Amino acid sequence: MKVVVVGGVAGGMSTAARLRRLDEAAEIVVLERDDYVSFANCGLPYHIGGDIEDREALLLQTPESLRASLDLDVRRGHEVFELDRTARTVRVRDRLHGEIYTEDYDNLILATGATPLLPPLPGVDNPRIRTLRNIPDMDAIISILDSGVRSAVVVGGGYIGLEMVEALVHRGVDVTLVEASDQVMTALDREMARQLEDHLTSHGVTVLLGRRAQAFADGRAGRIEVDLGDEQVTADLVVLAIGVKPTSELARSAGLAVAQSGAVIVDGQMRRSDPSIFAVGDSVQVTDTVTGEPVVVPLAGPANRQGRVAADAIAGRVDSVYTSTQGTGIVKVFDLTAGMTGVNERTLIRLGRDYRKVHVHPNGHASYYPGTHAMHLKVLFDGSDGRLLGGQVVGVDGVDKRIDVLAVAIRAEMTIEDLEHLELAYAPPYGSAKDPINMAGFVGGNLMRSDVDLWYAEDWPELPAGVVLLDVRSPAEH
Repeated sequence: MKVVVVGGVAGGMSTAARLRRLDEAAEIVVLERDDYVSFANCGLPYHIGGDIEDREALLLQTPESLRASLDLDVRRGHEVFELDRTARTVRVRDRLHGEIYTEDYDNLILATGATPLLPPLPGVDNPRIRTLRNIPDMDAIISILDSGVRSAVVVGGGYIGLEMVEALVHRGVDVTLVEASDQVMTALDREMARQLEDHLTSHGVTVLLGRRAQAFADGRAGRIEVDLGDEQVTADLVVLAIGVKPTSELARSAGLAVAQSGAVIVDGQMRRSDPSIFAVGDSVQVTDTVTGEPVVVPLAGPANRQGRVAADAIAGRVDSVYTSTQGTGIVKVFDLTAGMTGVNERTLIRLGRDYRKVHVHPNGHASYYPGTHAMHLKVLFDGSDGRLLGGQVVGVDGVDKRIDVLAVAIRAEMTIEDLEHLELAYAPPYGSAKDPINMAGFVGGNLMRSDVDLWYAEDWPELPAGVVLLDVRSPAEH
């Protein structure tokens, strides 16, 4: 059996490595368009900011190491530009030598990933306007920074945008963040994202929400004028982090099913409409764990798991199925961490779902042990049966632990009342006897049993006339 993998990094290399462990006799060829076949793309902002000092630490594997350890035929700089499904062949361009050749396959894996979105705006081709997706992108940004950058504009307040803001501030750059939405990190709900925005401002970042870059122009001394419509911001560097689009041109040209979003349509075994072709990673459409809707979630964790499932399918393991993606994510913003899993409140409102919510603000670990801080934990659950639908946490310490517990609970279809009974690890440096997860369960359980009712600050405009609202919070709580 001969398997050709188009694309490396998370999805492609996970497929190839898993398949080799299942089948020692298979011929496995990996065709990667770029020069780096296996690298830590999630670590790129941290090298730019200096947290990861050694650039080589980002280079996880080379063609030579993959040949030695897994007997994989990995070819860098080899771009697949044509797919013939009838002949079961792909046409390949060797970008280094300029040669074109044909490679046959028995099974084909498309791990073509996603491409950063570039808005069709005047001046966007300025060499000091960059995106961040791979090692060359990172090197280009570092080169510009090393040439002398005092100010930068980051367009987009998602994962990459926020991580790049912090990286640039660490390098002494004056940063302006421009976000088209009315909040950063749109996977969070508005009141949760507000904490990140305030924290960014406290670190000297200018945060401009509800604003769009409309054009770029050359300024004095090689600087860039960013036109926001009602004002201009001048910078030495612009980083565009407005999202990515699935790279599905190869699949589309071969007549394979592609969704309106541009994502490749696959079944539970990552198989395409052609049974000999599979697709994994950032280019595929998956099912949302909570809503059942088709979604595109370009995250490294799902890409790796999809690669494993595709390899299992090729090896005949029919019970291995990729069921869904719930969008569990986490981001560091200076001293704060924000985590999210499942759906947010805006999604539930859009779908017309009956839901309830709780907010709790416990400490990350025991209050008497040094170094703890209050966290903000929000849990969304079904209004009738209490099934967990989503969770968000913002805080300084212990955020990752709590969001991971919620992620498992959502996957296991647990209820808000189930959280009351979870037995979680406790010692003063790590948690509390009543963990924040338990606390959310207690409050939610009280709601489900009608022991208490809650009023939410956003309902202020709907208070009946004559109602007196008494705020008895302490200064610390406020």
